[in-house]
Amino acid sequence: MSAIPALQPRLTWRSAARHAAGLLVPRRSDYAELPRSWRRDLIAGVTVGIVALPLALGFGVASGVGAAAGLVTAIVAGFVAAVFGGSHLQVSGPTGAMTVVLVPVVARYGPEAVFALSILAGLLVVVMGLVGMGRLVSVIPWPVVEGFTLGIGVIIFLQQVPLALDVPKPDGENAALVAVSTLRVADWSVATVPLMLTVGAIVLMLVLARIRRSLPGSLIAVAAVTVVAEVADLPVARIGELPASLPSPTFPAWDNEAIAALFPAALAIAALAALESLLSARVADGMVEEVPNTQADRELVGQGLANIASGIFGGMPATGAIARTAVNVRAGARTRVASASHAVVLVAVVLLATPVVALIPTAALAGVLIVTAVRMIDLGTARSILRSTRSDGLVFVVTVAVTIVFDLVVAVEAGVAVAAFLALRAMSRVSGLRREGVPELDAAEEDALLHEHIAVYRFHGALFFGGTKQFLDELTSVKHVHVIILALTDVRMMDASGANALTEIVTSLQRRGITVLLKGLDARQLRVAGAVGVLAAIGELHYFHDISAAVAHARNHVRHELNGRSQLDCATLPAR
Repeated sequence: MSAIPALQPRLTWRSAARHAAGLLVPRRSDYAELPRSWRRDLIAGVTVGIVALPLALGFGVASGVGAAAGLVTAIVAGFVAAVFGGSHLQVSGPTGAMTVVLVPVVARYGPEAVFALSILAGLLVVVMGLVGMGRLVSVIPWPVVEGFTLGIGVIIFLQQVPLALDVPKPDGENAALVAVSTLRVADWSVATVPLMLTVGAIVLMLVLARIRRSLPGSLIAVAAVTVVAEVADLPVARIGELPASLPSPTFPAWDNEAIAALFPAALAIAALAALESLLSARVADGMVEEVPNTQADRELVGQGLANIASGIFGGMPATGAIARTAVNVRAGARTRVASASHAVVLVAVVLLATPVVALIPTAALAGVLIVTAVRMIDLGTARSILRSTRSDGLVFVVTVAVTIVFDLVVAVEAGVAVAAFLALRAMSRVSGLRREGVPELDAAEEDALLHEHIAVYRFHGALFFGGTKQFLDELTSVKHVHVIILALTDVRMMDASGANALTEIVTSLQRRGITVLLKGLDARQLRVAGAVGVLAAIGELHYFHDISAAVAHARNHVRHELNGRSQLDCATLPAR
C-alpha cells in the first residue's frame, strides 16, 4: 500500500505530458477527409490567398511595421496555425484588431519591438492553451463581443485617415485624436489626389460586391487603382520595395528590462489573440456541420506557435481572421490544407510578383481597410442588443466606448465586469414560483415521445451569458430526432446572450433538418427573444403557451414528414 502514493506523481506527470503532446503534435486524423476534399481545399486556399494579399499588406502598413511584415505574418503565422491549431477551417494572419493594439506600441517603442512582442505574446498564448484556458471565451457575453467588434471597426476606419490623405501620421496613440490632427494639418491641394484613389477603391469594391460576391473585390480594386496611378503618373505614396524572398529566422535581442517594458503590451496581445481566434473558430464551426468542432485549447497552442514563428521571421502578431475564415468555408474548405495552401499562394506572390506589389498606392490599401471596417459595424445587431434589455444595451455601449477611448483588452474587461454585476443583480431579484395551467410531461411520456423521434428539453434557472455554452453544446449534438421541444417555463432570467444562444441552437438544428418548437417564455423574455431574433428563426407557428399543444404539433409534423417520405419512396419504385 505504501508504494501506491509514490507512483501517483509519475502518473500525474505522464498524463500531463500526454495532454501537452496532444496539444502540440499534429495528428493524422486532421487529414482524414483530405482524399475526398483536396480539390475543394486547394481551390479554397487559392481564393483565400487572393483575398488575404491586400489585407495583409494593408494591415502591415496601418500598424506602422510595414507591408513586408504584414505579408510575412500572413505566410508564416497562417501556415503554422493551420498545421498546429485546433480548427480545421480557421485562417490566421494580421487582423484589424491586432493593428489597433500595435499602433501605440510602434509609436512608443518603434517597429523593431513588434518582433519581440510577437514572440513574447506567442509564449503566453501557448501557456494559456496548455493550462486549459480555451473554454473561457464561452463566458464572454454576446453584447461584449459585438461591442468589441463595432469599436474595432470604428478605430480601423479612423486609422486610415492619414493613409487616405498621404499625410505622415501625427504623434499620438488615440485613433480619433490622430484622425482629427491629420485633417487639421493636411495640405488639401496635395491630399485630394490620394483621397480620390481611396474613394475609387471603395466604390469599386462596393460595386463588385453587388455584381457578384464571389469576386475578389479588394484585389481587383487595388489592381485598378494601381493601374490608374501608374498610367497617370500620380504623385502618391507607394508600398515600396519588398523582399523577393522570406527573411531568415532571427531572434530579436532583448534583456530583462526590455521584457519588463513590453510585458503589459504582450499580455494584451495574447489576450486579444486568444479571444479573436476562438471567436473566429466558433463562427466557422457554426457554418459547417460535417467538420469536427474546434478544440479550443489546441487552437490556443497553435495560435501561440504561429505568433512565435511570425516574430522569428520578422512578422507581427497574428490571430484567427473572421472574414478570411468565412471566405475559406464558403469556398468549400473542409480540412486545414485549405488554410495552409493560402500561405503557399502568398509565398508565390513574394517570389514572383514583388516588383508589381511595390507599385501599389497606400491610398488603395486605405480604401480596402475602410470597407473592411465598415463591414465590421453591424447596425442591425446593435439595434437588436439595444432593444433587448437595458442591461445588455448598457454593456454594449460601455464596451464600444471603452474600446474607442482606451483599448480592446480594457474594453472586454469592462464589458464583462458590467455584465457580471448586472446579471448577478438580476438573479438576486428572481424569486417565486409559477403554477402551470397544463401539467408537464412525466418521464414515461418523454420516453414514449423519443420513440416517435420527438425530444423534450427543459431548461431550469438563468439563461444568460455565463451559462449558455453547455446548453448550446448539448442540444446541437442531439441525433435521431425530427422535432425538439424546448420547454422554458422554468427560465427565471434571459438576457441577450441567452437569446442569441437560442437563435444559434435553432439555426444549427434547422440546418440539420430538425424542427424546433418553443414553449413557456413570459412576456419580458418574449420581448428579448423577439428583439434578438429567436422568434423569427423558429417562426410564429412554432411557439406555444402549453406543452400539450406543442406535443400535438410535433406529432403531426413527424406524421406528415414520414408520410411525405413514404410517398417519395413509392414514386421512385419501378413500375410493374
